[in-house]
Order: sequence, then structure tokens, then C-alpha cells
Amino acid sequence: MHQRQLVMVGNGMAGVRALEELLKLAPDLYDVTVFGAEPHPNYNRILLSPVLAGEQSLDDIVLHPLRWYEDHGIRLHLGKQVVGVDRQRRRVVADDGTEASYDRLLIATGSTPFVLPVPGKDLAGVITYRDIADTRHMIDAARSHKHAVVIGGGLLGLEAANGLLSRGMDVTVVHIAAWLMERQLDGAAAQLLQRSLEARGLKFRIGAQTQALVGDTDHGQGGRVQAVTLADGTELPADLVVMAAGIRPNTTLAERAGIHCERGIVVNDTMQTVTDPRVYAVGECASHRGIAYGLVAPLFEQGKVVANHLAEFGIDRYTGSQLSTQLKVTGIDLFSAGDFMGGDGCEDIVLSDPGGGIYKKLVLRGDKLVGACLYGDTADGSHYFQLIREGRSIADRRDRLMFGASRSGEASETATPRQGCTA
Repeated sequence: MHQRQLVMVGNGMAGVRALEELLKLAPDLYDVTVFGAEPHPNYNRILLSPVLAGEQSLDDIVLHPLRWYEDHGIRLHLGKQVVGVDRQRRRVVADDGTEASYDRLLIATGSTPFVLPVPGKDLAGVITYRDIADTRHMIDAARSHKHAVVIGGGLLGLEAANGLLSRGMDVTVVHIAAWLMERQLDGAAAQLLQRSLEARGLKFRIGAQTQALVGDTDHGQGGRVQAVTLADGTELPADLVVMAAGIRPNTTLAERAGIHCERGIVVNDTMQTVTDPRVYAVGECASHRGIAYGLVAPLFEQGKVVANHLAEFGIDRYTGSQLSTQLKVTGIDLFSAGDFMGGDGCEDIVLSDPGGGIYKKLVLRGDKLVGACLYGDTADGSHYFQLIREGRSIADRRDRLMFGASRSGEASETATPRQGCTA
């Protein structure tokens, strides 16, 4: 049987998971070519934080070594960035001139870090936190420099800050919002988190806006960063500045190819682009029903769906995902899921023990659990997450709900809360 040509642009977790699923369903249907912009095989981006903190090595986080690609007959081009797609001739071309033809194209280009448009953003020592190269840069900087400023107090920023602190740096987190992880925690849980991180030695400037990065001009043109200036005039010493202020779907290639993009590459429920049925998108670069997901679990769900359709089974649909969040900082337990902020039409059940470092908030709408925010004791996170996903009535256990699965009349679920980590 003549094999069709499948080209995948991007060698990250979402795309390779889609290939894994495809190989299970139709291992001989396609001759597969993969282009990866990084010079590494597929690795677990989630575990960059433990690598930075010195808890794991880079070798530990490789998911698919080169042998895996060889064993499955996958033609792999590492360190080659695809810069053009000719949809009429059905060919892609990389920055070094390498070309490949396709019958089906899977775009899995992920996301790019948002760089604050402030003076000094191009100074030496100013980096983002996204890949192995960034992680190595931070590890090297920690050996020879003292002061680090992390801009952004979300998941990634706090993991970067904790890793640099573990490497012996003096670290300050600058966060523009009113509390840390404002998209994943309410104010009460965030206050407990900040207190715990301060006890470890991290410093915080909350509600602060970065105005400029100041360079040391004694070290050539532009020089190396030496300080961060805030809008209130405060100047923070900084030999290293890590921008962790968010990500944007990487749609550059798709836009060049004339594929419709709007906050991501717009796809339907089969993960096909709405512009060209031969072209699919998966992962952080894709926008499904107006949402571009940045967490691992939804991207893996998308991967299963796109594999199903590439295998020509045509029976699966992606309809969106419920999200949950966990922070990868050793010794800190937090979990949130669903509509944990509540609001009109919702009721909150709250258990708060600030002295013991415990906070639990369950949000109800009618007789259904719609959100949960836990800090300090997250043992029942999977139970609450399952209730949220399934939309089951909790009317018969409302008075026992706060005490988890064992006290609310159910056996504990074995499911693990989905990791709220950037892919």
C-alpha cells in the first residue's frame, strides 16, 4: 500500500503525543517527517522547573530519544525551523532549505513567550523561560551572578524564581496583578502561597509595573542588565531578568500560509484548520472555540482526537476541556479547578486555617460543584475535579462535601488531578 506523507511541524509534547496515538491506530498509513526547531528530541517541558532547581537532569526529562524516531521510521529534522508552507504544491520548506511534501500537515508550533515592550529588553542577561536553552542560561547565570528579577508571578514565574533561589540567587518577583497566580488562585490562597515562598527567601513586589531595564554600558554596546526600574521609581538590582509574563500562540507559520488565525490557529472539533482540511493544528498554537489552551492535559486530549482523524476513523470530537492547576514547587501543595472565583448565582463553602497553612474553598451553583481552590491540603483534589467534570448533583452530601471523598459517602477516585503546567 502506498504510504501517504504526513509532515509535522513542531517536536513538542502535544505533537509527539498525537504521533504516538496515530501509531497505535494506523502504524503503516503514513510516511512521517518531523521538523523540530530545537536541537533536541522530544522532552518533558513541564519538568524544566525541577531541572532548574537541581532536582533532575536534562537527560531525565527526555520523553522520546532519537532511537524512538528511528524505530518507528520517522524522518526527524532537528534544529530546523520551517519558514514556509506552499499549500498549492503541498510542501514545507525549512530555514536551511530542507523541503518535504505532504498529504496531511500537522502544525504543532506551540507558543512563544511574551516579552514586555520596555526599554532594555534586548540587554544581555534578559531572557524568557521556555526551553532547554533558557534553562541552561539560568543555571549558568546562577553560577556567576547574584541578583535575579523574575517578571511575572504566575505558574511559570514562580517555578523559575524557586529554581533560581535553589541555585543560590537573590530573587525578587515583580507581579503587576493584585495577588500571585491570579488566574489560578483567589486572594486568600495566594496570600498563603506568598507567605510560604517568602519564608523560603523569595521577595515580592506585588501590584508593581516594570518600567525599564537598565544596562551596564561598560560592557560593550547595550551591555548587560544591572537593574529593573519600576513605575514608582524603585530600582531593583538585577544581573539576570527572567520574563515570565505569559505566552502567545505561535501562529507565524500559519499566517504566512494564509491559514485563518485568531488568538491561535482556528480549528474545528476534529482539529482541522477551518481554512484547509488537509492542515491540522494541535497544542498551544491552536484556537478551539475561541480558546488556546496552555496546559498539558487539554493538549493531550487534542492529540488523541487529531490522531483519530488522521487515521481516518473519523469518530472522535474535541469539545473543550475542564482545567485544573498545580504548582511544581517542592513542599507547596495547591490545587484549583473550574470556576473557583464564583460570583453571582454561586455559593462558597470555605475552610480557612491561616495558622496551619490550610485553605479550602468549594464553589457551588445550585446542587453542583463548579469550582475548587485548595491550599496546604490537596488530597481531595482529584475527587473534586471529577465532580466538577461530571456535573453530578451533590445535594445529598453537601454538608459533608468539605471533608472529601471518604467522608462524603464515596470511595476515593483513583484519578490524578491534571497537571496545570505549560506544555
